[in-house]
Amino acid sequence: MSRLKLLGQNIRKYRKTHHLTQRDLAVALDCTYEFICRVEQGKMFISLRRLFKLADILEGKMTDLIDFD
Repeated sequence: MSRLKLLGQNIRKYRKTHHLTQRDLAVALDCTYEFICRVEQGKMFISLRRLFKLADILEGKMTDLIDFD
């Protein structure tokens, strides 16, 4: 499986752990719902800036999101 898909799976897992919808996350990240959907599907890249912001929103570390083991 590609690392992009694994990243998307991690984002989805942490988003659901925090009981956020994709729309909630999109509002918090100032992006579209469709962007979040495509990132979680591993079909779109996310910037490093947004990845750091995402880790803050999900109250975790960036390394949690990019841990593919």
